[in-house]
Amino acid sequence: MRQRTIRGIPNQIENIINKEAKRNGVSLNKAFISLLERVTGITTEKKKSKTLYHDLDHLSGVWAKEEASHFKKNLDAQRKIDDGLWKKTE
Repeated sequence: MRQRTIRGIPNQIENIINKEAKRNGVSLNKAFISLLERVTGITTEKKKSKTLYHDLDHLSGVWAKEEASHFKKNLDAQRKIDDGLWKKTE
């Protein structure tokens, strides 16, 4: 599919595209194409979207501040680089 650059989009149209993108949670490009399809009456074959799973959502955001702080402390310790392990041996 070819790419095009469109210059001089009026503010009113740009605002409509931005609102469409936010409302549907899609990129500006997808919102623009969706609006063009609607206005022209042309429908294109949609790609199958990835399935989103929500089976672990109940775990999100349930840590207390103390637990999150402890986790971050341990994670930071794991991310430290031991320079001794990276010295060139002869």
